[in-house]
Amino acid sequence: MEATFLKSAYQENHYPLPDKPEIAFAGRSNVGKSSLINVLVNRKKIARISSTPGRTQALNFFLLNNRLYLVDLPGYGFARVPLNVKQSWRGMVETYFRLRTNLKGVVVILDIRRDPSEGDLDLLRCLKQYQKKVILVLTKADKLSRNRCSVRLKTISQGLEKIIDVKPIIFSAKTKEGREEIWREINGLI
Repeated sequence: MEATFLKSAYQENHYPLPDKPEIAFAGRSNVGKSSLINVLVNRKKIARISSTPGRTQALNFFLLNNRLYLVDLPGYGFARVPLNVKQSWRGMVETYFRLRTNLKGVVVILDIRRDPSEGDLDLLRCLKQYQKKVILVLTKADKLSRNRCSVRLKTISQGLEKIIDVKPIIFSAKTKEGREEIWREINGLI
């Protein structure tokens, strides 16, 4: 699989041409977006991983096999950045959702150990408003037992059913559990 970092974009005129299908990755800061992208493309450091939340501050475009764009969106939540920067991220992401015609879907990433935050719910409502397809992924499954993962999957699914009717995929960057299922969903959208 050939994957390359293409560019970072802060506004629409920085985006690459909309000449290929696109899948975006969104979630709270430190939820594992970069780790998920790295596992999906079988590369250790294509998307930069940081232990400090809020490092992704632009829309980062990656080109995959010269046929698909993957886009790492800025995280939201507890990142230690000024409020005005957080607000600019929201505007940047909403503009992207509204204007990007080749966006086929958004992989929404939640930590399986946590209940969805208000930011997670806002993101899902926003995607519903813009009529974007969602692939819901619950990361960090290796941190829980199989039984506990099943319980959390059921709890999270029930909590989100009024907003979104999508079955979450359990994922672990450590064991690669869920990788093939996520690719099946992505391929179904493109």
